[in-house]
Amino acid sequence: MAEVKLIGVWKMFGDFAAVKDMNLHVKDGEFMILLGPSGCGKTTTLRMISG
Repeated sequence: MAEVKLIGVWKMFGDFAAVKDMNLHVKDGEFMILLGPSGCGKTTTLRMISG
């Protein structure tokens, strides 16, 4: 299995910060969910993780 760790991650689109200073740690065997309103950076975060 794999572990996912993000430390201080940012994603900018021009002057707009879609993801700002995000920390996330998902250990091997854990499940997690990204939950939030439209436009808060959920899809952007998953795209950064998946490459």
